[in-house]
Amino acid sequence: MILETMKKFLMDMGITNLDYKSAIMIFVALLFLYLAIKKGFEPLLLVPIAFGMLLSNLPMSGIYLDHAVVTNSDQLSEVGLLTIFYLLKPILPSLIFLGVGAMTDFGPLIANPKSLLLGAAAQFGIFFAFFGAIFLGFNAQEAASIGIIGGADGPTAIFLTQRLAPHLLGAVAVAAYSYMALVPVIQPPIMKLLTTKKERIIKMDMLRTVSQKEKILFPIAVTIVVVLLLPAAAPLIGLLMLGNLFKECGRTLRLSDTSANALINIVTIMLGLAVGASAQGESFLVADTLKIVFLGICAFGFGTAGGVLLAKLMNFITGGKINPLIGSAGVSAVPMAARVSQVVGQKENPANFLLMHAMGPNVAGVIGSAVVAAVMLSMFGGY
Repeated sequence: MILETMKKFLMDMGITNLDYKSAIMIFVALLFLYLAIKKGFEPLLLVPIAFGMLLSNLPMSGIYLDHAVVTNSDQLSEVGLLTIFYLLKPILPSLIFLGVGAMTDFGPLIANPKSLLLGAAAQFGIFFAFFGAIFLGFNAQEAASIGIIGGADGPTAIFLTQRLAPHLLGAVAVAAYSYMALVPVIQPPIMKLLTTKKERIIKMDMLRTVSQKEKILFPIAVTIVVVLLLPAAAPLIGLLMLGNLFKECGRTLRLSDTSANALINIVTIMLGLAVGASAQGESFLVADTLKIVFLGICAFGFGTAGGVLLAKLMNFITGGKINPLIGSAGVSAVPMAARVSQVVGQKENPANFLLMHAMGPNVAGVIGSAVVAAVMLSMFGGY
């Protein structure tokens, strides 16, 4: 009896059940934690994702079970904690957008509407990855879900993938959030490759002051126009603009503060843990995942390049008044991509201040990626 009990105890130990795939994912999780904590690569995103990945790949923890095993509400008490977070994924991306809206100043975009073009150009990577995925054998729904990684927008990637290709959600979400966190590593080499020293030191004129009335009308107008054209965009664009209206109207300071702080922090923790937990070795380390990771980095790179190249063209047309570095901020990693534009520009010219100019394309990219996702959902969601 004692021997049987001891044998059962040993067989239930995590180390006894550790396989090579779980070991690889544990190493990846530790690498992400190192990059987040030691190198400071977006720790607010990378720490919960990495720790969720670590927890779910430690054998026998039971903290995350594949959502497919949950067929009715009676089973909810039997699944792991992180599975419950994962089941909330239909609403978490929209709540993230609510918080982003409450934290975001659309003033630079309103002051310089041409920024919308840069945000649109940076979505080129989405379509590049879409056709690349088709070429590699994915169907249209899967290709759309992979392509959206190029928008560098984790919530939008989750929003679209859970509707079009839920079986790819773990790989797409981890790739999207990982590349968002690695913006300071991925973007600068592309920016420098596509620009000259002369272009990188360009100082831009100050933006005009935007009135409160304009800031109040903007989210209302954008919601009406975008949702009338693309009803599928309502969950993301609607809550993004609602959060911004909380911030700008001057009458809902408590709601704005909650959305921009407590709510988005709670949702970020839950979503980050759930995304990381979905990257289990057994299901994650497959050939399709490697293709998704490869296509994702290509999408992100081509999106960055698209924004920079259009900014170069605009600089030429305006006679040297636009610093092409701000084009890289057209991907929707807010405000990380705008900060990268500022850092790269200031290294070339310490007197250069590009942050506010880069915020225009950056917030345009948020709108742009949500619009592209809605277009793809409208085109492929019915199949």
